[in-house]
Amino acid sequence: MRIDLHNHTPLCNHASGTPKAYIQQAINNNIDHFGFSDHAPMHFDQKYRMDFTQMPLYERDILHLKEQFKDQITILLGYEVDFLDGYIDESVLRREVDYLIGSVHFLGKWGFDNPEFIGGFASKDIDHIWQEYFDSIEALANSGLFQIVGHLDLIKVFKFLPKKDVRLIAKNAIKAIKKADLVVEINAAGLRKPISEAYPSCPLMELLSEQEIPITFGSDAHEVLHVGFAQEEILAYAKNYGYKKCATFSNKERKMVNF
Repeated sequence: MRIDLHNHTPLCNHASGTPKAYIQQAINNNIDHFGFSDHAPMHFDQKYRMDFTQMPLYERDILHLKEQFKDQITILLGYEVDFLDGYIDESVLRREVDYLIGSVHFLGKWGFDNPEFIGGFASKDIDHIWQEYFDSIEALANSGLFQIVGHLDLIKVFKFLPKKDVRLIAKNAIKAIKKADLVVEINAAGLRKPISEAYPSCPLMELLSEQEIPITFGSDAHEVLHVGFAQEEILAYAKNYGYKKCATFSNKERKMVNF
């Protein structure tokens, strides 16, 4: 079974293509379960996310497509929620969805994965940045708010890599993910970025597999051609670490399926 749970819509203001076109591309790529998890609204960085008033529209459109294509593909409804202290909104967490992806895109108010703010790396100690990032992932896991951890090592996106072993930097975060029984996505978007590798990296995949932490898959599509991007590559990547099953969701209940 092919699973792809991390995909966006134009409502986030930095994606193109209609949701219907994404679904048609997913069907063409033999994807069985396709999830929309657009950027949830928050009162910060509004330029790159839907407005609170657009949540009903987003949900209505996805549920309409779910019914329209029910004989061809299973469509899931979710949100990608920024884990940012003081900005996580209860009105998002209460939505009736299949899953919530928790992601870290900000350290303080620095959007480290946005090319507009890449200069922030020059003035900081890279090892310290990485530790701060994985401390945030640890807090995300401990929050109990999410079903999936998004792009586990997004901090590597521009190839500013630590000198310290990433397994030591991330070990407490991995322990927290295991304790919280969260799913970690294998996200293909890194293959389209300067780092040119999937999230998470090989050393982190070693830790995840050792801890038997469940995985799922995501294209992180922001345009139609991203849907199913590098699908065979990320499936083979997971299998290389002994994975044979991945997670899908319904009403925040996890189900493991063979892939």
